Amino acid sequence: MRQIYLQRQLYQLVKHPPVEMSRVAKERLRMLNAWEGLRRRGESGEEAAATLGISRATLYRWRGRLQRQGLKGLEEQSRRPKRYRGREWGTSEVELIRELRELYPRWGKEKLAVLAGREGVKISVSTTGRILAYLKQRGMISEPAQKRWFYSKKRSKRPYAVRKPKDYGVVEPGDLVQVDTLDLHPLPGKHLKHFTARDVISRWDILEVYPSATAEHARQFLTTLLTRMPFPVRAIQVDGGSEFMQQFEHACAELGIHLFVLPPRSPKLNGRVERAHRTHLDEFYSVYYLEFEPSALNPVLREWERIYNYVRPHRALDNLSPAEYIQNHHPTICPRLSHMS
Repeated sequence: MRQIYLQRQLYQLVKHPPVEMSRVAKERLRMLNAWEGLRRRGESGEEAAATLGISRATLYRWRGRLQRQGLKGLEEQSRRPKRYRGREWGTSEVELIRELRELYPRWGKEKLAVLAGREGVKISVSTTGRILAYLKQRGMISEPAQKRWFYSKKRSKRPYAVRKPKDYGVVEPGDLVQVDTLDLHPLPGKHLKHFTARDVISRWDILEVYPSATAEHARQFLTTLLTRMPFPVRAIQVDGGSEFMQQFEHACAELGIHLFVLPPRSPKLNGRVERAHRTHLDEFYSVYYLEFEPSALNPVLREWERIYNYVRPHRALDNLSPAEYIQNHHPTICPRLSHMS
């Protein structure tokens, strides 16, 4: 029987399939070929390297690896140093840190290093950190589960109010009005709630005082706000106070006004109206002698509201009053706005 064998080289190709080169290796091979081509044209190795924008040492290193290892030598290789510092701690230090960590599970490497020094074992803070990492990798210590002794109140889902969308545009007066309350304690045992509504664009303010901050009083203030604002209100933004729920929320829904509610503990998002509180405290409540009864205080507060909106220069509006700002920049919204209103 006649047997036919293939050439030895074909068997070698089967054992060693072609090397699949990565993009990095292909680019290095291309640069080496270009470098060699420039040198054959008469350029020196340094000149050819400068033309390609690669250091000559790098090109010699790639060529050496290609000659020793073939195409595989052009792949990314480990940059781990051949000599590296070994561990400077032993079993006794590991055991000491483990015992201290079990005794004080929430203490970090700084405190544990101090405690180890008190036991007569001098360990640096960085070494203590390496020992802790060593112990965690081997499962010898673990982070303790935190016990919560307080629980946040579960917030009920609002039927209408939502977070203000990121793409909601605020470009004209009335696009967004911020509403908030301010506690007034003028006398011992006397408590009032000051409501402020501020338009974000024009800084137009509406002010009213009520005996308390209830949802019914907030709904009444909504009616006052819509009546006294010189332009239509498109959206209102409030915090998560209970006074802005129930009747207030239902009224906004019935009127078709967007109601945006702030995330918890984020008064800075209502910064316009928070700054308004400061202004009215400094320039009204701290200056005039007032009778702190809603029936007597609200008429005086209404006059201050007129002064604020029509007379007082506002720095954020280039020293214009809110009324002047609207007349100059949004005349079509309130064409008949007058300082005598």
